[in-house]
Amino acid sequence: MTPGTPRIAIVIVTYNSAEVLEGCLRSLRDGARGVHLAHVVVADNASKDDSLKIVGEVTDLPVQIVQLGRNAGYAAAINAGIEVMDIDDLDAVFVVNPDCRLRPGALLPLAEALQRPGYGISAPLLVNPDGSLQPSLRRMPAVGRALVEAVIGGNLAGRIGTLGEMVTDPREYEKAGEVAWATGAALLISTDVIRKIGAWDESFLLYSEETEFSLRARDQGWATWYEPSSVVEHIGGDSAINPMLASLLIVNKVTLFRRRRSAPASLAYYLAVVLGEALRALMGRRVSKASLVALLRPSRRIKKLAD
Repeated sequence: MTPGTPRIAIVIVTYNSAEVLEGCLRSLRDGARGVHLAHVVVADNASKDDSLKIVGEVTDLPVQIVQLGRNAGYAAAINAGIEVMDIDDLDAVFVVNPDCRLRPGALLPLAEALQRPGYGISAPLLVNPDGSLQPSLRRMPAVGRALVEAVIGGNLAGRIGTLGEMVTDPREYEKAGEVAWATGAALLISTDVIRKIGAWDESFLLYSEETEFSLRARDQGWATWYEPSSVVEHIGGDSAINPMLASLLIVNKVTLFRRRRSAPASLAYYLAVVLGEALRALMGRRVSKASLVALLRPSRRIKKLAD
């Protein structure tokens, strides 16, 4: 990053987001204290509600709307938002969900983190609307971790050493440091990374696109830094209750592992994930039933998002 006040642009991805979008937009001015907020792009996936009307009423931010014309997914919207920016005039781009609220001064610590050599992505502390921790940090995907999570569950595995991919021990969120990757609800990305890594992979539609981007950056020497002094409130939670989204999340997780690892390792990972979803489906978990069907029957997998 260049010396001086960091110049940051923001991409907000929307799809029928009217219920939460105004709160996100209202938080940006205070959230950007200490940085120069150069550009705010709302990349809209063909919303049918009042999302665009809400954006049009914003007068105190440098806002631009980009309409994709269809529900193309998170990665496609991010790419479309970045394409209309002059990234050579920016230090970083903050990608954020519309159901996020930036706490005052949230962007500056993330920008300062990117001044560390070798770090190209920084992630904030995510909290739920009631202020409780929302686990957002992840370890590298591995067969052993998938198997442990299948047997004892991700929440418990994440609290026992490094057994789980998801970091769930609250103590781990008290200290800043390097992480394998973090969920994509709110991430600050250096423009150096954007230039060198390229576009987000649009084939994932939703989920695992941030994993793929972060790990691809890591492969080329750009690590992710977690910064707890930056706080972002995130409502979230749809994938925990929506069978369609849950199945897409699970399938994409397996797909990404297969793209990065050998065939034997990918098969073992797939079987571990199938085991975990099968055990929970037997316990009556509706989203696991949908995920298991998608894993076992490729014809039932989601090929495009609903309009």
